[in-house]
Amino acid sequence: MAYVIAEPCIGTKDTSCVEVCPVDCIHPTPDEPDYDRAEMLYIDPEECIDCDACVEACPVDACFAEDQLPDEWTHFAELNARYYAGR
Repeated sequence: MAYVIAEPCIGTKDTSCVEVCPVDCIHPTPDEPDYDRAEMLYIDPEECIDCDACVEACPVDACFAEDQLPDEWTHFAELNARYYAGR
């Protein structure tokens, strides 16, 4: 199970979670070319080690364990995975 970034990140893109992630699995980062085009940040489900660091760091409470996503945000698990599908 991986962590997922959900709706509260849209338009916010606070990078506190990026800074604390020990495996660098949250993208895009501000120094990546697609950062300005992305409406939110995404967690790579294949790289995430379920450490919970992003949950504590996120000031808008956008990070959830996949099995704890609110029902209205369950589709964000697929959105996060899809972001990394073409990378």
